[in-house]
Amino acid sequence: MICLGIESSCDETSVAIVKNGREVLSNIVSTQIPIHKKFGGVVPEIASRKHLTNISFVVKEALDKANLDFKDIDYIGVTYGPGLIGALLVGVAYAKSLAYALNIPIVPTHHIEGHIAANYLTYESLRPPFMSLVVSGGHTHLIYVKDYAEFEIIGKTRDDAVGEAFDKVARVLGLPYPGGPEVSKLARDGEFTYKLPKTKFDNYDFSFSGIKTAVINIAHKEKENLRREDLACSFEQTVTDELVDNCMRAMKDLKINKVVLAGGVSANLVLRDKLQKATKERNYECYLPDLKYCTDNAAMIASAAHYNYICGKSFDIKDKLDLNAVANLKIGE
Repeated sequence: MICLGIESSCDETSVAIVKNGREVLSNIVSTQIPIHKKFGGVVPEIASRKHLTNISFVVKEALDKANLDFKDIDYIGVTYGPGLIGALLVGVAYAKSLAYALNIPIVPTHHIEGHIAANYLTYESLRPPFMSLVVSGGHTHLIYVKDYAEFEIIGKTRDDAVGEAFDKVARVLGLPYPGGPEVSKLARDGEFTYKLPKTKFDNYDFSFSGIKTAVINIAHKEKENLRREDLACSFEQTVTDELVDNCMRAMKDLKINKVVLAGGVSANLVLRDKLQKATKERNYECYLPDLKYCTDNAAMIASAAHYNYICGKSFDIKDKLDLNAVANLKIGE
């Protein structure tokens, strides 16, 4: 089965062709980072307009690279939430039109389910059930993946997502957008010398607003004497400790011995190293997505759509013309 996947939830216009949910025939990503860089973050209206300009060309490039034509596509998978509503609408509208014209099924797909499915593209043998630590600019979740299309949220952030905290710290430290990689780059030259707060709840939730505020206060207080490298290092070490410690605690309590990392922040090398070490110490299995599938891409959406398709979650667009984008879509909906 051949799926054409479409991802346009933020500032990447991506289209992929994936066979049977695991074999990537093409995965084209048109990024808008250079455009938004001068604004210090994504401007939603600009992102939407660029998606509109790019999507037809990206679809053609994906088909050409896979050496396929529209007639070879069996169904379409598209991100319909969560994300920037204008950006999502471009992908959803294009997917609906294409599915209608080709008379093939459409599979509306949750963006976070896509990030989790990125691991299926990396590991041929990976099968649920497992725990997933989802870390991105908009989400920080512990999700129990019971089956390919069955998810239970075990814990989540009560305020900032970890990727959002990275971006805000980057701004305070005078680093360019996107902030996460820049903080990590700066942290490599620093030492863990600043004591920053970590939050621990009775359940498995996270909180990063406190550490973000602490970093801001230190930066304003020390000014000229600020050791930026050390503060970046202390921040990165503290938040990755919280992520891994909470994940290990949840896995122990729930007796789950397999974990996959997912989301844009899964590219963070410190987090990847700590999660690998923690799982090895406990004889748990650890799966890390290939770096090319960590950030937003359509191959992960096509993979997730494949499993939704075989679980009966596709439909004929002619029977559901009111399919819409949902900016704050909850996982499992």
